[in-house]
Amino acid sequence: MTTPFINYSNTNLAEESVLLEGLRLVGAGLATIGLTGAGMGIGVVFGAFLIAASRNPNLKDMLFGYVLLGFALTEAIALFALMMAFLILFF
Repeated sequence: MTTPFINYSNTNLAEESVLLEGLRLVGAGLATIGLTGAGMGIGVVFGAFLIAASRNPNLKDMLFGYVLLGFALTEAIALFALMMAFLILFF
């Protein structure tokens, strides 16, 4: 009767470290996907501001505060994604 578990007694320690290093690099690369979403989010925030300011120029000063808030929150998500990638790479 065969067991459904993998027998690791025959594996080489060097092969395991190479595999783990490769998987760490793949994980760090996948963690940076959040940076593309943050870039798109920043573009949406500033694009919406330009549309709103062109429709009603009198509200430009009031809307700019909301733009800075939206930029800061979107950039915080990007920094979290970058922090996770660095944590995966170096720890």
